[in-house]
Amino acid sequence: MKILIVGSGGREHAIAWKIAQSPLAEKIYCAPGNAGIEEYAQCVDIGAMEFEKLADFAQEHSIDLTVIGMDDPLVGGIVDVFEERGLRVFGPRKNAAILEGSKAFSKELMKKYGIPTAAYETFEDSGKALEYLETARMPIVLKADGLALGKGVLICRTLQEARDGVKEIMEDKKFGSAGNKLVIEEFMTGREVSVLSFVDGKTIQIMTSAQDHKRAGDGDTGLNTGGMGTFSPSPFYTPQVDAFCRKYIYQPTVDAMAAEGREFKGIIFFGLMLTEEGPKVLEYNARFGDPETQVVLPRMKNDIVEVFEACIDGTLDQISLAFEDNAAVCVVLASEGYPVKYEKGFVIHGLENFKDKDGYYVFHAGTKRTEEGIVTNGGRVLGVTAKGSDLKAARANAYEAVKWIDFDNKYYRTDIGKAIDEA
Repeated sequence: MKILIVGSGGREHAIAWKIAQSPLAEKIYCAPGNAGIEEYAQCVDIGAMEFEKLADFAQEHSIDLTVIGMDDPLVGGIVDVFEERGLRVFGPRKNAAILEGSKAFSKELMKKYGIPTAAYETFEDSGKALEYLETARMPIVLKADGLALGKGVLICRTLQEARDGVKEIMEDKKFGSAGNKLVIEEFMTGREVSVLSFVDGKTIQIMTSAQDHKRAGDGDTGLNTGGMGTFSPSPFYTPQVDAFCRKYIYQPTVDAMAAEGREFKGIIFFGLMLTEEGPKVLEYNARFGDPETQVVLPRMKNDIVEVFEACIDGTLDQISLAFEDNAAVCVVLASEGYPVKYEKGFVIHGLENFKDKDGYYVFHAGTKRTEEGIVTNGGRVLGVTAKGSDLKAARANAYEAVKWIDFDNKYYRTDIGKAIDEA
């Protein structure tokens, strides 16, 4: 099979690495790709939002399967464009990707079908949002309705912080048009867990659990980022939690989307909060998480191409997902100053240290190949992942591997997976 991946980050590098292991994959392309993905795929200079150009490329090169990694093209309707041309593509159509594309939609869906989530209100007028805050209990959570690169959520401890947040999102348009509508929801406490799943429209198959670290600084301080590191599995995701989620969250979500005439095929990412009242949905994503993918796929035993095909064909009930009985930790190496202001273009040293080292991986997120070598080209530069017999061993291995890489302005959190010690 000829396979095209759409995207350019660490998630897409992990997907390319996993696809390359499939005997079904004869030739892999990635648009636009990055310096690390080049090892497994031929990178094509077409942007992820250039739907017609991508579809043209898929037709001209007789692509058998296209895998969409990113949220923007999915929410924008790339799957519809490909399907209209008779091309096989993995990912939800536009009317299903709204599950991630609109937080207001997903909250309303959960309310309608009784899926556990935080209490909320939705606003399109900043004045009414500010008025609501005057009687709301703090802390409170503000969410820009649309896509905001994983950064459109503000946790406000005080009324003044909440007022400022409404102004930033709705009036100053800090997250652009994503802030045209605002969801204000109750602040939930508990452990956060990320669970990825494959869906074929009716059947859902759950992957192993993971936990992300969103904040830029140690101790979960600083600004929200796209993710500074992850570990898998989560020791807090017990068999009891799993059973509850399967009955009250996972399958009900798939059934709800089908009932709404929005059949979902692809990946549903469940962001969960394990509260005292039980698990509740924090958010949905309609694609692989980044950097959760970098710890989940290295532990997955299945041929991922077979799973993609089953999702498209509606035969996922014939697949049995299997994961290694071990653990993985990913530490993101970022550019100093991320997620606000940072410099790019610094040469990365030590990538060769990962060659032929079983259980150690370096996934490229923001890199570029130049005459000087591979250089930094983004806020999140690399994801250093290591496996171990258990979470503590994987964490130790990952932080050992972090030392193998060097570049100017290298920054990373030193406490990824520290929650493991408390489990």
